[in-house]
Amino acid sequence: MIAFFITSGLFLGWSLGANDAANIFGSAVGSRMVTFRKAAIIASVFVILGAFLQGSGTSDTLGKLGAVNAIGGSFTVALAAAITVYSMTRSSLPVSTTQAIVGAIIGWNLYTGNATDGKTLTQIVTTWISGPILGGTFAVLLYMLLKWYKRRAGIHMIRFESYIRNGLIIAGAFGAFSLGSNNIANVMGVFVPAIDLPVIDLGFVAIGSGQQLFLLGGIAIALGIITYSKRVMETVGSGIFELSSEAAMVVVISQSLVLFLFSSVALSNLLNGMGLPSIPLVPVSSSQVVIGSIMGIGLYKGARNMNYRMLGGIALGWVATPVIAGVISYFSLFFIENVFEIAVALPK
Repeated sequence: MIAFFITSGLFLGWSLGANDAANIFGSAVGSRMVTFRKAAIIASVFVILGAFLQGSGTSDTLGKLGAVNAIGGSFTVALAAAITVYSMTRSSLPVSTTQAIVGAIIGWNLYTGNATDGKTLTQIVTTWISGPILGGTFAVLLYMLLKWYKRRAGIHMIRFESYIRNGLIIAGAFGAFSLGSNNIANVMGVFVPAIDLPVIDLGFVAIGSGQQLFLLGGIAIALGIITYSKRVMETVGSGIFELSSEAAMVVVISQSLVLFLFSSVALSNLLNGMGLPSIPLVPVSSSQVVIGSIMGIGLYKGARNMNYRMLGGIALGWVATPVIAGVISYFSLFFIENVFEIAVALPK
């Protein structure tokens, strides 16, 4: 029965791979520096590793927003988010899976009468603004640094392009790892409080319930990247602003850094140990960060040839995503509870 209920989470993971996860190589594929096939394979391997090895931090934060404590509720919330993301993906819009799952959780809170944690919601919503701004800032600074180094080093153009191609692959692998560790909370976070799988003891390591769910979710994300991400990759990579090869690498690195900052438990603990304010461990939309990075470079270059019409459509999708997911979640919960008589929340 558990296998059936987590199918909605796997569907959400597949949708995330088809939409959000593709952004780590969208600029590289759009600039024709890396083939889609190579990008998809590298991204798939490293997104699974990131989800399995470092996915707990952001999942804990998402659980504070609303602890979906019954498996029927977890199934419905994940399904509502997945339907929303898939619908946007069909329109080739790089929407935020984070916004979809947050909207769906709030729909569960409203339906079940549970309070939405205001502090956690504020932390998450703040990243919807700070993420693209940080991405754009990192992108501009890195782009200026790269151009300065290119002039100073006097590297031949052909050799420089070879360095950029290899840099795109390395940065993309790091980006995929960061994406898996940051965004796996969107896929399996709502199942962690409701499902307790038996520990798998391999002798040298024991794999707990949460890590098993993260591994399954990472595989689902990878399948989404391989099977259905090409259209969104091309939208992000070349539809908003035509990128040069060095700009493409800068976009990959900048979004990787932002996702890593908001998902690294070790970095957060280090800052705490130094008496500094820690960075909140929250799931961040890779789509928003990538587009912020591309816009940063576009504005730095004078904002010429930027597709404002496409940006407007993407922005509209970001506003609509949490609302649509919340509405679908609310009415789906009513349907699941009253028609199929499946509990969507434990009694208070």
